[in-house]
This record gives sequence, C-alpha cells and structure tokens, in this order.
Amino acid sequence: MRLKAKSLKLSAGRPVAILHSDTARALGLHVDDRAKIKTERAKIIVLIDTVVGGFIGKNEIALSEEIVKSLGIRAGKFVDIDPAPARQSIHYIYEKLKGLSLEKRKIFAIIQDIGDNALSESEIAYFISAMYTRGMSSQEIADLTHAMVETGSKLNLKQKIIADKHSIGGIPNNRTTPLVVSICTSAGLTMPKTSSRAITSAAGTADVIEVIAPVEFRIDKMKKIVNKVGGCMVWGGALGLAPADDKIIQVERLISLDPEAQLIASILAKKLAVGSTHILLDIPFGKSAKVERVSALKLASKFKEIAKILKLNLQIILTDGSQPIGNGVGPVLELRDIISILRRDKNAPKDLENKAIMLSGRILEITDRAKKLQGEILAREILNSGKAFKKFNEIIRAQGGNLDNLNKKLMPAKFSCNILAEKNSKIKTIENKKIAALARRAGAPADKAAGIYLYKHLDEEVKKGDKLLTVYSETKDKLNEAIEFYKFVKPIIF
Repeated sequence: MRLKAKSLKLSAGRPVAILHSDTARALGLHVDDRAKIKTERAKIIVLIDTVVGGFIGKNEIALSEEIVKSLGIRAGKFVDIDPAPARQSIHYIYEKLKGLSLEKRKIFAIIQDIGDNALSESEIAYFISAMYTRGMSSQEIADLTHAMVETGSKLNLKQKIIADKHSIGGIPNNRTTPLVVSICTSAGLTMPKTSSRAITSAAGTADVIEVIAPVEFRIDKMKKIVNKVGGCMVWGGALGLAPADDKIIQVERLISLDPEAQLIASILAKKLAVGSTHILLDIPFGKSAKVERVSALKLASKFKEIAKILKLNLQIILTDGSQPIGNGVGPVLELRDIISILRRDKNAPKDLENKAIMLSGRILEITDRAKKLQGEILAREILNSGKAFKKFNEIIRAQGGNLDNLNKKLMPAKFSCNILAEKNSKIKTIENKKIAALARRAGAPADKAAGIYLYKHLDEEVKKGDKLLTVYSETKDKLNEAIEFYKFVKPIIF
C-alpha cells in the first residue's frame, strides 16, 4: 500500500510508524506488529502504532525521526508499506529456549534481525531469557560477539596497536577512563575509547565528559579526532557500533536480566568494532560490587576463554570494589575529581589517582611502552609532568569542547545538605548500590551538577559532627527526597 509520509518530529528511541486504525486493519496490522516501509532507494522495518483518527488520514503514515533519517525522506513524499514477514530467527530463539546449542548462522540471523528491528521487544526478551536460563558455550559466545561486530559499523584505523580498557562497572565514581586515556595517549598509544551513559549508576563516562565537551559523533568524525590527538572519549551509542547489542541492552533494562553470555559479548564486540588489539579489563569485586571474588574469578576465566577463540590480547585485573572510589558521585562532581588529579592538586582523591596509575601502567606494559614492573613509574611521571593534563585538554578541544571557565562548569547544584556523623565511630561498610541510588535520587545524571560528595571511606575513624557526605540537588524537593532516602537505606554503616 502506498501512503503519504508525515513526520512526527520526535524521536521514539526506535523506528515507529503510526497508521489510521482503518488503514492498519486493511493491511492486517496491529499495535506492536512489524511492517516494512520502502522508498525507491531504501527500506526499513518499523514498529506499528495506530490511532482512530485526528491528525492522521487514511492515506497517511506518521514517521518517527529514526525512520525519516534512515530513509532520507521529506514530509509529503510517498512510501510503500507492507506487513513484515515472520522471521526464521524466531524459531532459532525457541531452539535456545529448549536448551539446544546454536550454530553460527543461526546466531547471526538472530542478531541481524535484532539490528534490523525485525524482532519485537518481547521476542528479544525471549532471547535474553534463553541466554540467561540455558547459558551459552564459549563458541556460541564468540559467534555472538562476531555477529554483533559484523552487523554494525567499524572504526578502521591504520595503527598496529590500539589499546583499550573497560570496567564491568558497579562502583560509584571509579572514573578512571579519562585519566587512563590521557596518560596512555601521552605515551604515544592510540585509544579510541567508547563509553556508556549511566544505566543504574549516577554517571557514565560519557555523562561526565559531556559536562565540558560533545560526546555524540558519527564514526567518520570519531576517526578524525583519534587520528588528530591519539584518542577520544565518546558515547558508543551514537556510533552504530554493534547496534543489536544496544537494542538487547534496552530490553535487558526492562526485564532486569543481564546474562553472562551477553555481558561478555557486549564488551568484546565494542572493542573489536573499534579495532582494539590490546585490552585491559577491570573486574571490581566485593560484597556490594556486581560480583564477589569467586564469581569474579569465574567471569575472568570465561573472558579469557572467549578472548582466546577471538584471538584477542586481553589482560584482566581484579580490583577492590568494596566501596566507592574517589569523592564525587555524579557527572560534575566526578569531573571535579578528575581535574583535581590532572592538575596535581594536593587534595585530589588518592584512591582514584592510584587506581588510574595502576591501570595505565598495566596498559603501558602490555603494549610494550614500558618494561615489566616499570609501567606505573612511567604513568606517574607522565601525570606529574603535566603531559596527561595537556593531552586531556587536546582531546576535549578535538571533540569540540574546552576547559574555559572551569570554576563555573564544575559548580555543584545550588541546593545542598551536609550529612554529619551522629557519634564517634569507625566506618565498617559503604554500600555501593545505595550510594549510587542516593545520587540518582538527588537528580544525577539527568541533572549533571547533582549528586553527592563523600568525605570519608572504609575503616576511617569519625568524630561526632564530622561531615560524612554532602548531597547536591537542583531543587529543594529532590534534595529533601534524597535526605529521606539516606535516612531510610543507611548506605554508611558504623
């Protein structure tokens, strides 16, 4: 059926087309069905919604921005629409639900269809559930990784050595990436770092860098930045790298499942897509981290197994994840920590600095930029010399940002409240998840200047009236909500 295109002038987060209910009925389409829209030059599979009448006529179709951009179509032009045929990949998902092992072509078919929007969210949820309940063999995970890479864009750089680091997350602040990238690129390494936005945390690296520079680029622009200054710190979601992975993650959030197979494939696919040759993986472990020590060791072993199949130089380091690292939690407050370390301020958080130096040192060693056991020495020299701060500034400027008026940019939210110690005591526990949740209640990461600032860490002695943390919010209501949340969950235990 041929219909006149009408732009919704809004982004739905996925390609959505709205039809008059009579038109949908004539096509045999229902809400949440998939349909294929074509022009003379392009086609796309979309999600269908319907309305009884109003702003859409029976001969019209309203398109979200995702469709308009993909098809390059203007309002008033005509498109052809037909129901999308059932996909063979659905049967492969059922096979996995039954506990069968999937061969490479079947995994590729599933991932291709997810990337093409040919599977509904419920069908993707079944695939996630199948991975979670039935598991995947090492070869299946390797094939899943390859499929994610091959169905997306790739960054093709000429350098023989391309370094990367990644953390499985779960620790508030732990914002080592900007420091590691600045130190390692100062030593001549190439590091095209793609990072995430916050999912359940108070900030992702992309949220933090966005305080002072753009982080959303097309892949050709990212390549120019890396070739110019040696590295970047950009949001991976805007690049089209492993797009099926991004869609799987969106559904994972809805159903609160994170299968090990998907976790491993997601991380390694993003690294392969940017051409990484030497990767350092940080797995923080601890009582309130994502994994405890035994699980961390098992996960590390699995990562090594998959990396061997993929012929990747992957080094893994298990780190202390028993408490937040650094002082600030929230985009602006975390950036304050980073800048204070790069500037070599006396009051800069030493735990964050030492971890960044340790990670940088390991990368410098595995890429042969430093001899064994000499990496941390070189990393600290680079940091102390000011070269890392200079390189950080170069990267920020190459991304279209600047460090001008830093005092203003790093100003916390205008409403604040100090949480004080009620007695003389010693800190026994700081719950990572509760600290992250507290910062989110305060408004982070949506309000970039919101969050919390920690003054104390584990095993520190405190006196009655000492400041434990400060909560920052953009509104009094959010501040009050955060304070009540603190009293209820008690993230710091004495």
